[in-house]
Amino acid sequence: MNTTRVCGEVSKSATKPLTVSTSLTETVNGFHEFKISGYSLTKGVGVGKYVASDTFTVGGHSWAVYFYPDGKSPEDNSSHVSLFIALASEGADVRALFELTLVDQSGNEKHKVHSHFGRALESGPYALKYRGSMWGYKRFFRRDSLETSDYLKDNSLLVRCRVGVVKSCTEGPRDYNISVPVSNLGQQLGSLLESGKGCDVTFEVDGETFSAHKLVLATRSPVFRAQLFGPLRDRDTDRIEIEDVEAPIFKVRSLILFLGFMMFCSRMYHPGSSPGALLLLSLLTRDKVLLHFIYWDELPDMQELIGTDSKSASTLVAQHLLAAADRYALERLKAICESKLCEGITVNTVATTLALAEQHHCFQLKAVCLKFVASPENLKAVMQTDGFDYLKRSCPSLLTELLKYLARLREHSVTAPGHPKDIFADGCDSNGRRVKQRLH
Repeated sequence: MNTTRVCGEVSKSATKPLTVSTSLTETVNGFHEFKISGYSLTKGVGVGKYVASDTFTVGGHSWAVYFYPDGKSPEDNSSHVSLFIALASEGADVRALFELTLVDQSGNEKHKVHSHFGRALESGPYALKYRGSMWGYKRFFRRDSLETSDYLKDNSLLVRCRVGVVKSCTEGPRDYNISVPVSNLGQQLGSLLESGKGCDVTFEVDGETFSAHKLVLATRSPVFRAQLFGPLRDRDTDRIEIEDVEAPIFKVRSLILFLGFMMFCSRMYHPGSSPGALLLLSLLTRDKVLLHFIYWDELPDMQELIGTDSKSASTLVAQHLLAAADRYALERLKAICESKLCEGITVNTVATTLALAEQHHCFQLKAVCLKFVASPENLKAVMQTDGFDYLKRSCPSLLTELLKYLARLREHSVTAPGHPKDIFADGCDSNGRRVKQRLH
C-alpha cells in the first residue's frame, strides 16, 4: 500500500498584539500659611532656636515650617533670620519641590519668594532622606532690614509655603473593563413622586395640594427634617400649609412682581391676566419646581412649565425660587438660582435681584449686581427703574455700599489717569489681580 504524505509550511508567523504602558510623574501640591505673632518677643531666643508651625500633610507626608529669629548658624552672629521647610514624618528619599514666601503686608504685592516651581532644576527635585531633613535658607533675610520693611506689620510676619511631593506611577493596559451605569437615583425618586405611591404628607399652597414623602423631604432639607421629625415638630405632620404673607422675605418677593415687572405682567400668558393672578401662578410654579428639585435633584424644563421662553419670566420664577431654596436650606438649588439670575441680569431686573441677594446672603450674586449697576453705561438707566426706588427705601445699606463702590472706582481713575481699570466687588481688577481697597 502506497502512502502519500503532504507537508505544509506556515508562511506567516502569528503577530502578537502590541502592548503599551505609561510612566506618569507629577507633583501632589499642598499649601500652608504660618503667622508669626509677637515677632519682637522671639528675638534673643538664641542661635539655632526656632518657632515652628503646626504640622500639615502633603502627599502622604507631614511637614512643618521652622523660623529661626536669631539665625540657624553661629557664624552669622544673629544678623539674619533663617526659614526652612522640614519633613516632620518618617520617610526615605522623599522628593519634593518647595516654595517659601514672605508676604508683603502693605498690599503692594512685593512678596519675597524663593521657589522651585516654574523653573528648570539642574539636579531635579530636592530629596529628603529622613525625618527632620530641611530645605530653606540660613540667610533668608537680614534682620535689621526685615524690621523696617512692609513684611512686618503689627509685630507679626506672615509666611506662605508650598510643597509639591513628587509621585510616580506606571499605567498599563487593562485586559478587562466592566462598564458602570450612570446613577438614575433622581429618576427613580422622581417616578416615585409622580406615581403618588407611599405619599404620607400633603402640602397646601394657595388652595392647591401637593403630595410627597416625609423621609425624602427630611433627607433633602434640614428645615423639613426639623418640621417633620424634630422635637418642636408640628402637631399635624400629615398636612402642611405653605403661607407666604407677612414674613419679610416674602414681602420682598411679592414687591418684585409689582415693581420690576408691572408692564411685563400685563401681557404675559393670556390677554387680560392680572398681576395678582400672575403672582399666584408664579408662587404655584415655584412650589412645583421646589418639589421637583427635591426628588430629581435638577430643575424641570422651565419653558414647558411656564409656557413661555421669555427670559423675564424665567428670571421671575428664579427670584421666587431663590427665596424658597434659602427658606428650606437647599444650598444646591440656591446656587442654581443665583447662577440663572446672574445670567439674566438686565437694567430692569438688577435692582430687585440685588435686594434678594442681600436678603438671602448671596454674596457672589450681590457682587455681580453691584458691578452691573456701577457700570457707567448702566447706572443712569437703573436709577430710573421702579426697582431702584424700592431699593432706596427698603435697603439703604445697599445704597451706601453702592456709593462706596462708585467712590473707589472714581478714586482709582483719578490716581491712575489714562489707565482706567474696573475694581470689582470681590477686590480684584479686570485682570484678576488683588487690589487694595480703602473705605472712607
